[in-house]
Amino acid sequence: MNNKRKKALLIIEQCNPDWSSVPLVGYNFYYEISQLCDVTLVTHIRNKAALQKHQEHQDIIYIDESQFSKNYHKFIAALTSIGRKNWPLYIALSYPIYEEFNKQVYQKFKDKVLGKEYDIVHVITPMMPRYPAKIIRACVNTPFILGPVNGGVPFPPGFQKVARQEFAYFNFLRAIGRKLIPGYVETYQKADKILAGSTYTLNLIKDLFKIPKERLELFYENGISKNFFHQKKTNTNNSVINLLFVGRLVPYKGADMLIDAIHNLSDDLRNKIKLTIVGDGSEKVKLENQVKNLGLEKVVSFTGWIKQEETVEYYKQADIFCFPSIREFGGAVVLEAMACGLPCIVANNGGIGEYVTPETGFSIEPKSREYLVKELTAKIQTLVENKDLREKMSAKCYQRAREFEWSKKAKKIVELYQQLLK
Repeated sequence: MNNKRKKALLIIEQCNPDWSSVPLVGYNFYYEISQLCDVTLVTHIRNKAALQKHQEHQDIIYIDESQFSKNYHKFIAALTSIGRKNWPLYIALSYPIYEEFNKQVYQKFKDKVLGKEYDIVHVITPMMPRYPAKIIRACVNTPFILGPVNGGVPFPPGFQKVARQEFAYFNFLRAIGRKLIPGYVETYQKADKILAGSTYTLNLIKDLFKIPKERLELFYENGISKNFFHQKKTNTNNSVINLLFVGRLVPYKGADMLIDAIHNLSDDLRNKIKLTIVGDGSEKVKLENQVKNLGLEKVVSFTGWIKQEETVEYYKQADIFCFPSIREFGGAVVLEAMACGLPCIVANNGGIGEYVTPETGFSIEPKSREYLVKELTAKIQTLVENKDLREKMSAKCYQRAREFEWSKKAKKIVELYQQLLK
C-alpha cells in the first residue's frame, strides 16, 4: 500500500458537535478520521449550523428535509412524549424520516461511488442496528463498512417492571422492521465489514444474518477526548469519600437502586460518604422523595442538568463512580469517569460491563433488583474501606481509558480501511 491519503465518503446522518449522545459520537469519529483521510462528509441539514461554526470543515454535503418530514417529526415527537418518553415507538415511527435521507444519499452519490471517486464508503450513524444503507448497492468495486452499530440489548429477566416502564413491549417492532424494511437484510449481508459496539450486538448480528466472523469486529462506539483526562490525585482527606452518579434520571439507569444501597450501609460508613447525582429526568422528583423518606438528605444531593463539558468538574471531585444502569448500549459516562481515575461500579448488561475490568472496578450481574442493591452495597463498602484498592483501581482506570482516545480509535478505523483495500 502507498502512503497517499485515502478518500473516504463518511455518511453520518447524526453528526453534531453541539449535541450529546450519538450526534456527538458521530462528530468525533468524523473529526478524527478527517485528520487521517481526505473525507467527504454527508449529513443531515439539521447539523449545518453547528458544523459551520468550525471553518476547518470544508467538504460537507447537507441532505435537506421535506416539509412533510418536518411536520411528521413534530407529530411523532408529541405523540411519543405523552407521559414518559416512549423510545421504542418513537424509533419505529421515525423510520420514514431516515429513509428520506437514505434515498437522497443514494441518488446524490451512486454515480460517484460507481465511478470509484472514493476509496471507501463508511456509514457511521444511525448506530442502532435497524437501518439499511441504500448506497451499498453502488459499492460494486468500493469497500463498504458499517458501524459501529450497537443496540438490541434486552432488559434482564429480573427487571420486567422496569422493562414495562420503558415500553419494552413495543420491541416486537424490531422484528417486524427486519422483515419489512427494504434493503435492511441486504445492507448487513453485503457489507465488507460490520463494526459492533458490544459483544451482545456482535452476536445478535452474526446470528440474525449468518455473517461470517471475518466480516464482523468488536469496536466500542464511545471514546474520550484528550482534554477530558485528569489523573486522580491522592485523597488526603479520608473523612469523606465522594460517590458520583451521572446520567438521565429514568427507571433503567438505576439511581433508585444506588440510593437504596447507600441506605443499607452501616451508620458508620454512611457518615464517611457523600453521593452526588448529576442529571435530570422523569424520575427526579421521585428520587428526591426517596432520599427524603430514607433520611439521606445529608448524604445524597442532586445537581439537576449540567452541560456535558462541565461534568468533568464533578468527576474530578469524586472518588468512586456508581452507575447501575441495567440496559446500557454505550455508557460514555463510564469512560468519562475512568478517564478521571474513578473506580467504577456498574451492572453487567451491555457495553459498560465490558469497559469495566476486574482491575478497574466491579461489574455486577443484574440477576434481580434485590441482588443488585445488595451487591452495590457490598462493593461500595469495599471501596470506601480499602484506600489502597481505590488507588490501584484509579491508576488502572486511567490507563484503560487511554485505549479509548478518539485519535486512537480513528487510527484503528483507518487501519481497517487499509486492510479492506488490500
